[in-house]
Amino acid sequence: MIDLTGRHIFICGGSRGIGAESARLAAKAGADLSINYHERASAAEQVAADVTRMGRRAWTVKADAAADGSLDAAIDESVRRLGPLRGLVVSAGIFESSKLETMSADFWDRTMAINLRATFLAVRAAARTMRHAKAGGSIVIYTSTAGQRGSADFSAYATSKGAQIIFMRSMALELAKDRIRVNCIAPSWTETEMSGATMDAIGREQVLNGCPLGRVGLPQDVAGATCFLLSDLANFITGTTMTVDGGIDMRG
Repeated sequence: MIDLTGRHIFICGGSRGIGAESARLAAKAGADLSINYHERASAAEQVAADVTRMGRRAWTVKADAAADGSLDAAIDESVRRLGPLRGLVVSAGIFESSKLETMSADFWDRTMAINLRATFLAVRAAARTMRHAKAGGSIVIYTSTAGQRGSADFSAYATSKGAQIIFMRSMALELAKDRIRVNCIAPSWTETEMSGATMDAIGREQVLNGCPLGRVGLPQDVAGATCFLLSDLANFITGTTMTVDGGIDMRG
């Protein structure tokens, strides 16, 4: 049984998709949640309402994850409201396609800012407050199987996700002395708003033909792995990437 009773978890990008589902599952396991959003206030409020209906505390906090200082302020306020931070989930990101010959520098920079810079800023802010509390903690970063193997037409996305993995491993080493564990989860095709349009463009049947388990992932699949890594069941796991893809990556 995964038990997160009384732990304060901050979800960076928690208003939709996998981040929102991880917030709900963490609440079922007993956690209190800070739900970060950038633009979707009503969606974040709905997630918070779901959490409070489970008898846990929740609040929503607006922050631009890619803006220096924004997450620092958001996490500081979260700690004042809900107590010491014990977990961080970095879910904020974008998934956009561009071929090399038509890709602009602005497209590349935007992808790196939202997917990679935001990861750095979130981890830096969370690690600071976790170190101060001296109670350890767990950080979970959502990368992608594209970051493990590369992806044609999604080179900026894949590069940002691969860099997340190296950053995670570096942080796992750097923060181990503070008993802060850092891990990645690498989903493949997952039924979310962010990836749904791309699956439709490729063709659902083609996507499913590459899925050994006969379906694409659901947000709940990744949420389960997330809550495991946040919990004491994963106390000796750090610096690793957990692939949650139904066997897709085995096929290349």
